[in-house]
Amino acid sequence: MKIQCYLFVIILLGTKSFAQHIKQSDKDLVKELTAEKLNLSVANNKNFWDREVTKIALVPTVFFGASAATWHSKEDIREIRNRYIPTFKYKYDDYFQYVPAAATFGLKAAGVQGRNNIKRTTISYATSMAIMAILVNGIKYTAKVERPDGSTKNSFPSGHTAMAFANAAFLDKEYGLVNPAYAIGGYGIATMTGVGRSLNNRHWAPDVLAGAGIGILSTQLAYFFVDKIYGNKGDNLSLLSKYEGNENPSFLSIKVGYTSGLASLVETEDNESLAKMGWEAGLEGAYFFNRHWGIGGQIMVASFPFSEEKLSAPENHQIDAKVLSESMGNLTFSVGPYYAFHFGEKWNLMLKALGGYSTGADGNISLKVRSSDIDIPDLENGQLQIASYKPADTFQFTAGMALTYNITDNLGVTLYSDFNHSQAKMKYTINKSILEEGDSQINTFHQPFNYMSLGFRLTAYF
Repeated sequence: MKIQCYLFVIILLGTKSFAQHIKQSDKDLVKELTAEKLNLSVANNKNFWDREVTKIALVPTVFFGASAATWHSKEDIREIRNRYIPTFKYKYDDYFQYVPAAATFGLKAAGVQGRNNIKRTTISYATSMAIMAILVNGIKYTAKVERPDGSTKNSFPSGHTAMAFANAAFLDKEYGLVNPAYAIGGYGIATMTGVGRSLNNRHWAPDVLAGAGIGILSTQLAYFFVDKIYGNKGDNLSLLSKYEGNENPSFLSIKVGYTSGLASLVETEDNESLAKMGWEAGLEGAYFFNRHWGIGGQIMVASFPFSEEKLSAPENHQIDAKVLSESMGNLTFSVGPYYAFHFGEKWNLMLKALGGYSTGADGNISLKVRSSDIDIPDLENGQLQIASYKPADTFQFTAGMALTYNITDNLGVTLYSDFNHSQAKMKYTINKSILEEGDSQINTFHQPFNYMSLGFRLTAYF
């Protein structure tokens, strides 16, 4: 009887222990399922800017949009090149396109650890080149856009630029987190390659912008697919994890905006403004020593088209003509201090005070003759040059502010406003054939040239 009681107690205790074990296992299972559900919920509800597809497509989409936006203005943009440096012929872009890739493999050969080991790096690079080649050549020989120099009909998109930006993105992927200088150098050289394609009159601006987008997209897709095959984000994740992001707001940006003169540059005899509204575009960047103070600069092109409808052709019933004029413009290089205010993690306001060198573009004012009953001397290709103008190089001061919303840790969208001041000196030379007796052929005027600019900036932090 005692033995039976002992057995009953042992069975009871064992059953209780087993039941407790089952309950504990159920609890653990519930916890695991709940955690998985929470993780799945977090993954499905990621911020739009943190999603993989957004990270891959965002920057290329911006470049493709810029290419489309400039398509109908490509000849006007080339006119700027023709007016400032029409004889530019330096083929550095043929070699610069390969520099970022050469630097990447050079660092690997030197033993500098990056994101991946050499085998995986090579596979990722080969995949990027394959994607880029298919996209570029597929579009080139379908679109058949004539080059600006008229040599061939395979201008769009720029293969050199696509190669350069694919290589820059490759260098960024492998070593950008190790040291931001690698990424800055790579994209800087890629930008110089793209600019070189336009300066050498081999590509239109939309060709270059589309090529940059294709290059970055090719490398992004290559790493996406290769990472899926390997099942992780890189061979040396433990190495990359120890590098912390730079909290200082150092940046590089592309900017474009409208300009408005605070006084007219040129007026008609009736005091109507001929050149007041215009546009500007350029590059801006700054390196910050801490979260507030930095030093930087910008390279900007500004253009002020003449209001040709306000220019009256000479009153002569024997001539049907229209006055044409090249827009007034200037190219400015300036540097100076920056100061940043931060409003939480997403917003910052930057102030700047820059000084630099401004060079103006020479231009012509012509009479476009549609029909004439009389013989007009000095008429070439239906046009008679009335006058030419030449602005003097001068010092320009720029003060401005920029409000940025940070889409991600590395990218922001900026609204900016700048005030620009210089002392303009313009020399006009009148065609002798249209001068009346006693008129001066050369006229020079001095006056302050002040204008405001308002526009947007795509800001990349490093």
